[in-house]
Amino acid sequence: MENISTTITAQPSLQVEQKTNAATNKKSLIASAVGNLLEWFDWTIYAVASVYIAAALFDKSDPTSALLNTLAVFAVGFVSRPLGGFIFGPLANKFGRKNIMLTTMVLMALSSMMIAFIPSFSSIGYWASFLLLIARLIQGFAHGGETATSFAYIAEIAPNHRRGLWASSSYVANGTGTLLATLSFVALNIFFTSEEVYEWAWRIPFFAGGLLAFVALYLRRNMVESHVESDVSEDDVNWTMGQFLSRGFKLFLYEAGSTITFYTWVVCVSIYAITYKGMDPKSAFLMSCLAQIIYIICLPFQGLLSDYIGRKKTILITYFGCAVSIFPLWNMISEEPWTLFVAQTIGLILIGFLMSCKAAAMSEQIPTKYRTKMLGVFMSLAIAIFGGTASYINTWLYSNNQGWLFGIYLILICIISFIVVIRWKDNTGVPLDQIK
Repeated sequence: MENISTTITAQPSLQVEQKTNAATNKKSLIASAVGNLLEWFDWTIYAVASVYIAAALFDKSDPTSALLNTLAVFAVGFVSRPLGGFIFGPLANKFGRKNIMLTTMVLMALSSMMIAFIPSFSSIGYWASFLLLIARLIQGFAHGGETATSFAYIAEIAPNHRRGLWASSSYVANGTGTLLATLSFVALNIFFTSEEVYEWAWRIPFFAGGLLAFVALYLRRNMVESHVESDVSEDDVNWTMGQFLSRGFKLFLYEAGSTITFYTWVVCVSIYAITYKGMDPKSAFLMSCLAQIIYIICLPFQGLLSDYIGRKKTILITYFGCAVSIFPLWNMISEEPWTLFVAQTIGLILIGFLMSCKAAAMSEQIPTKYRTKMLGVFMSLAIAIFGGTASYINTWLYSNNQGWLFGIYLILICIISFIVVIRWKDNTGVPLDQIK
């Protein structure tokens, strides 16, 4: 009787504890997502503001050269991402995901503030370009650590059967941050004259992003910790260097397709519409915002879909869809704003099948012991090589009347990524501590 009584009284206590943990994890998810949102806002406003930065911080006697130099600095930010991932990945294992996410948030805020206050090219010459380069390197360093750590963190605190849905919060935050970055320049073009935006108003979003990042720090201070190396025993998972590199190379090829399609439909398309199709910037930014709103709304549903049919199938939809649609959709775009809206909406919905469950899909391929290390290095390398250069390559090819080569480039990468994913094991719903 005593044992029965003890079991009966313990059961409600266990249920209360489980509900408490679930509630705490949800709060942590929200705090992580808000931080991701602001981090992506800070990261993306550079790309959205590229035409204004080119005029303010580079020699504008040759506008095309200034824009290409601006996009080159954009790409350089990606170069420091693998370094950030390489350093912060192991540290996230040793000191915990939460502490690293707090650190990267501070670095991101400071670098955005730095860009906001860099004097113009007309004031200090090439020092303006140099200081921009330093700020972008710091941003990339922070972003590499943040992305890898937050991907692992969200997957680790999520319920196994809803990991795709919870993972979608990462790109809902990403998409919302990107949307707000785009929307900020819609607002600037509404409230200021074109001359004022080019002269000084473009700095406002950078200042606001840096300031708001400290709000995310406040929210993140009470997040639960998902993994600290010293707290668990993982002697049963010990890869050789060959296993580590082999699995990492597969993730690298997967991420190559993911990042090239993402930056094509989030960043490159609006620059293309404005620069080479003569679309009014105000209208182009507005159409891009509307397309991104639809994309963000779809993400949770696409993440939930991956919980039911598996990550593998939804990822393959993205690679196949983007490969077959890149030429028809880009050829659709003209100087008419509605053409950008339709093309970008379709492109973003296609990439949403992959992006919605990306944090879950990648985490399900790596044991906990190696998760942040591998994401930090191999994901960041792929993003640096294929994402960081996407805008530059796209702009350069179109400026030389060879834009069709960019479409071929994207198709080939999607085919390679498709082959990689079709051959990997679908671990949808598998407890992460069972991944080997």
